[in-house]
Amino acid sequence: MSALSGKTALVTGASRGIGRAIALLLAERGAQVLVHYGRGKAEADEVVAAITRGGGRAQTVQADLSVPAGPHALAKEVRTIVGERLDILVANAGISRAKSLEETTVEDFDSLFAVNVRAPYFLVQQLLPILCAESSVIFTSSLAAHAAVGQLSAYASTKGAIDTLVKHLALALGGRGIRVNAVAPGVVETEMSSFTKSEAGRDVTLGMQALKKLAQPEDIAGAVAFLASPDARWVSGDTLRVDGGSKLSAP
Repeated sequence: MSALSGKTALVTGASRGIGRAIALLLAERGAQVLVHYGRGKAEADEVVAAITRGGGRAQTVQADLSVPAGPHALAKEVRTIVGERLDILVANAGISRAKSLEETTVEDFDSLFAVNVRAPYFLVQQLLPILCAESSVIFTSSLAAHAAVGQLSAYASTKGAIDTLVKHLALALGGRGIRVNAVAPGVVETEMSSFTKSEAGRDVTLGMQALKKLAQPEDIAGAVAFLASPDARWVSGDTLRVDGGSKLSAP
């Protein structure tokens, strides 16, 4: 379980949910992990403490990725810590808003694209000097990019943009030996998917999945760890659906 021994990793949005599970698993597999947070310092500190208790290496990094300068500030801090080599970048930080077309405001739309698309784009740009041959960049897409799910048209648009970005960056960076992929979770039992806490929400979720259980953050982390590992050395430009077989049949 030390496939990532000696590797350095940055996981954005790692203070809770899927990002937290990813950070813990990458550390378990041997990577030194930078645990990024925007506002949840206490939660990020707890993730670092958990990694340290397990014999791993980790520390927190903070940046507000909703502002234009956020990715640049984060990249600068990361470079100060890891030096000239970053092996794994997991651009996981994201926000979601469930609103109808009529309810969605310009501010809603802009904030979603700022965090979910602009931030990871410029984070890759700013970290490019320390990404090297065999580095792996992994984005978080969504089932919502592939199927109409609820009132998520603006959010889903950001994840569709991520799927497109993966292809372009994989081609642009492939000559340097850098792999670029994404994972596309379905509904995962996190704070962002609060509707799974109701019986009706659970029924809807299970009704559109082949696998009849609610996904946990750890179910997604395993796929990310695979894409970060040498086992995925010939995988690039792809979005891996990790959704329990959601939307396999017509409604």
